[in-house]
Amino acid sequence: MSDLLPKPADAPTPVSAYDLQACTALMRGGSKSFFAASKLLPARLRPPATALYAYCRLADDAIDEGADPALAMQDLQARLDAIYAGRPGSLDADRALAHVVHHYGVARGLLDALLDGFLWDSQGRKYETLADVEAYGARVAGAVGAMMSLIMGAATETAIARACELGVAMQLTNIARDIGEDARNGRLYIPRAWFREIGMDADAWLAAPVFDARIAGFTQRLLMRADVLYRRGEFGLAELPWDCRPAIQAARLVYAEIGKQLEREGLNSIDKRTVVSTPRKLALLARAAAVAVKAPALPAVALSPVPAIAFLVDVVGRDRNPALGHKPWTIPQRSFDERVEWMVDLFGRLEQRERARR
Repeated sequence: MSDLLPKPADAPTPVSAYDLQACTALMRGGSKSFFAASKLLPARLRPPATALYAYCRLADDAIDEGADPALAMQDLQARLDAIYAGRPGSLDADRALAHVVHHYGVARGLLDALLDGFLWDSQGRKYETLADVEAYGARVAGAVGAMMSLIMGAATETAIARACELGVAMQLTNIARDIGEDARNGRLYIPRAWFREIGMDADAWLAAPVFDARIAGFTQRLLMRADVLYRRGEFGLAELPWDCRPAIQAARLVYAEIGKQLEREGLNSIDKRTVVSTPRKLALLARAAAVAVKAPALPAVALSPVPAIAFLVDVVGRDRNPALGHKPWTIPQRSFDERVEWMVDLFGRLEQRERARR
C-alpha cells in the first residue's frame, strides 16, 4: 500500500499507512467480533471500516471513562468540526476518519447521533419503554449501520433504513446477552415499564440482580423484537454490492444465533455470558456466502423505517456530503474462501485465549 493517497484540492490531509496501522491495532485490541467480521469485507472496504471503528471506540472511551463526560463531548464535537473542515488534528483515528467521511460522503449527523448515544450511557439514562431502548440502539448501532452502508456505496433510503434496523437488532441482542454484566455495572436496558407491568421494582432488582422466570420473560421479549428487525434488515442485502453481502449476512446470522443460543440455555444471561461455538459460526459463514449470488428479494410492499431510526434516514437524505470520489485505499486482495479460512484460525485462537483466561 502506498504511504499516502492522492489528494484532491478540497480533500482533507490524506491518511497514511501509519494512521491505518494504528487504527487496526485499536480494533484488534477492542471488539473481537468487529475485527473478525471486518476480515470478510472486500479488501477495498476493510481500511475505512477499520478507521470508522477506531474512532468510535476512542470516542466511547473518552466519554465513558473520562472524569467529565460533558467536557469530553465538547472536545469530541470540536474534533468533528475539524474533521469535517478537512483539518483533523494529529490523532491517528481523527486523520483516518477525516479521509473516510470526505471520501464516502458520511453525513455529520450520523456521528453526532453516535456521540449522543455514548453520552446517554455516561449519564445513566433510564429507559422507560421499548421505544426508548430502540432510540438508544439507533444511536449507538443504527448510526454505525448507516455509515457502513454509505461506505459500501448503498445510499438509497431503503438501504439506509435496513442497515439501521439491522444495527438496532444487533444492539437488542447485545442487551439481552449482557443483562447480568450491565446490571452489575449499574446499567439497566430492560424497559422499566416491563418491570412495572408485573409489579416488580426495577431499582431493587438492579441493586441485587438475580435470574428468574421474570427476567427470562424480559429477555425473550427483547429477542423477539430483535428477530423482527433482523428479518427487516435482511431485505437490505439486495441493495448492497454483491461482494459486500456475505460479510453483512454473516454478521446478521452470527448475532441472531447469539439469541438462539441464549434461548437454548434457558434465557439466563445473568449467571454467564452466551457464546456461539466455532463450528456453528463456521456453518453460518458458509451459509452467508450464498447471498453474494442471490440476496433475499425485496418485499412486495415497501417498508417504512421503524420510528426509532427514521431520523437517521432523514439525516442521510438531508445532510449527506457529496463524496469526493478519489482513489480508494488498496491492500492485497483475498477471495471470500481465503477470508473464511482466516476466520477459522481466528475463532480457534480466540477460544483458546478465552479458555486460558477462565
